Amino acid sequence: QVQLVESGGGLVQAGGSLRLSCAGRAFSTTAMGWFRQAPGKGREFVAALSWNAGSTAYADSVKGRFTISRDNAKNTVYLQMNKLKPDDTAVYYCAESRYGIATMNDADFRSWGQGTQVTVSS
Repeated sequence: QVQLVESGGGLVQAGGSLRLSCAGRAFSTTAMGWFRQAPGKGREFVAALSWNAGSTAYADSVKGRFTISRDNAKNTVYLQMNKLKPDDTAVYYCAESRYGIATMNDADFRSWGQGTQVTVSS
């Protein structure tokens, strides 16, 4: 397991953009994902990216607005969030998969960061 540290969260107006980053010690051979948890709700899948960035998976609610990417040389994965909505308000978590392929099931992920807060005002 690797230690993951998220950054880049903050307060933004609806329609704005944020870029989240997740840094780890080494995860170049595993898929990476982003999840989020809004107040009073369960954790939900946002996006995932295979180990070589060859395939992605996105939640329907963020398709066309969010983009996941990675830089294995920097051991960093990103989540570019555009056209943000108040419903995107949540704590966002980065996670390392047990596998190389991109999946949407949180049971497939073995290491989690502490989370970064994203708040979108209307």
